[in-house]
Amino acid sequence: MFELWFWLVAAMFALYVLTDGYDLGAGALHLLVARHDTERRTVIATIGPYWDANEVWLIAAGGSLFVAFPRVLAAGLSGFYLAIFIILWCLALRAIAIEFRSHLREPLWRAFWDAAFAVASALLALLFGVALGNVIRGVPLTPDGWFKLTLFTDFRPHDPAGILDWYTLLAGVFALVALAAHGAAFLAWHSGGVVADRARRLQVLLHALLLALWPLATVATMAVNPSLLAALPGRPLAWIAAVLAAAGLIAALWAGPRRRAAMAFLGSAAFLGGMLVSTAACLFPVLLRALPDPARSITAYAGGATAQGLRTALGWWAIGIPIAILWFVILHLLHRGRVEAKAETTGPY
Repeated sequence: MFELWFWLVAAMFALYVLTDGYDLGAGALHLLVARHDTERRTVIATIGPYWDANEVWLIAAGGSLFVAFPRVLAAGLSGFYLAIFIILWCLALRAIAIEFRSHLREPLWRAFWDAAFAVASALLALLFGVALGNVIRGVPLTPDGWFKLTLFTDFRPHDPAGILDWYTLLAGVFALVALAAHGAAFLAWHSGGVVADRARRLQVLLHALLLALWPLATVATMAVNPSLLAALPGRPLAWIAAVLAAAGLIAALWAGPRRRAAMAFLGSAAFLGGMLVSTAACLFPVLLRALPDPARSITAYAGGATAQGLRTALGWWAIGIPIAILWFVILHLLHRGRVEAKAETTGPY
C-alpha cells in the first residue's frame, strides 16, 4: 500500500507538471512570442481555457500527499515556509495578470500586466525546479524529522543548506528551459499566425538547449546525490523512463522544424514525464532525503499514514480522480484546434 501511494502521489505531481507546465512555459515566453496587443491576447486566449483547470492537479497532488504521507507534508510545509509563500504570491500574481490585463485599453496598464504575467510564470517554473533540486539534494532533517531552510547560505549544496545553491539553481534553470520549451510546443500547436511561427522556432531552440543542459545536470546530480544515479541500472522503470525521456527530446527536435506541432508537443511531454518518473524511481522509497546523515531520511514507509487510512483514501481517490480526468478530457475536446485573438475586448482574453 505504501508503494502504491508513493506512485500515486508521484503521478499527481507529474500530471501537474505536464499540464500546468505548458501554460507556465507559454507565460514565460509571453513577451518573446507576442510583440503587440493582438498577439499577446492570442497567447492568453490559447491557454485561457486551461490554466486554472490545470492547477487542479497541484491541489490533487497536495491532497494525495496529505492523506498518504502526512509526516512528509507537515515537515515540508514548515521547512519550505518561505518558498511556499513565494510560490503562492506568484500563482496569485499570474492569475490576476491574466484576468485584469484586458479590463482597460490603456497601453501602459496592459504592458504592466503582461510583464507581471511573464515574470510570475518564469519564476514559478524556476521555483518548481528549485524545489525538485532540494528534494534530490536533501534537507537538514533533525532526528525528530523537522527542518528549516533559509533562502540561501553559502550557495554550496551541503550542510548548512539553503533553498538556493548552485545545484538547486541549476535544477531551476533546467526546469525553466524545459517548461518554456513545453509551452512553446503547445503554442506552436494551438495558436496561429506569427505567434505559432515564433513559438515553433523557440521550441526547437529551447529543446536544443535542453539537450546541452541534460548532461550538465546529470553530472551535477551525481556530485550532489551519488546514490540517485547509482540506483538507475538496478531499477528497470527508471532506465525505461530515461529512455522515454531521450526519445521524447529527439522527437521534439525532429518534429519542430518539420512543422509537426502535435508530435513536438507529445515529445516534450514524454521528455518531462520520463525525467520525472526516472527521478521518482531512483529516489524510492525516500521522500525527504536528510543532510548530512541520509539515515534520517523520511521514507514512504516511515512517513506514511496507517494502512487503514491508506485503504480508505484509496477508495475516495478511485472515485475523484476519474472524474477529474474525464473533465480534463472534455475540456480539451471542447477547445481543440488553433486559436486566434478575438476582436478587441475588455474581458480576460
